[in-house]
Amino acid sequence: MSCSLDVNILVYASHPESPVHKEARCLLDELSGGPELLCLSWPTLSGYLRLITSTRVFPRPLTPEEAATNVSALLHRPRTRVLVEEDGFWEIYRGLLTRERARGDLVPDVHLAALLRQHGVKTLYTRDRDFRRFEFLEVVDPGSR
Repeated sequence: MSCSLDVNILVYASHPESPVHKEARCLLDELSGGPELLCLSWPTLSGYLRLITSTRVFPRPLTPEEAATNVSALLHRPRTRVLVEEDGFWEIYRGLLTRERARGDLVPDVHLAALLRQHGVKTLYTRDRDFRRFEFLEVVDPGSR
């Protein structure tokens, strides 16, 4: 069994002033140390680095070094895996892009959904309701657990 996290969960887990920080932090600790594989994507990790270090998003963002340390610690957990696009990815991605008529902010969500579909990951923890449009995903909001 495996699951994944959207970028917002990583950001909330790192940002103590987030209204769901405690839930996101507990979830991240649970999933990265639990029996399931925690499957992450490079777009999710780079999105985390982009957001958590941005002075436009946070008055006191993490330094690049602090953010990179967080990613390294997560990647070195024994049950964490990074998913990459494999042969056939474009067909899955394009199919979802077309079906969802994706544009703008939905395009990276479709990318993550296609990657999860390609690897058979069925559970995604996120607060982003846009992922509910993908019938093959079980979307779980850690704020409502």
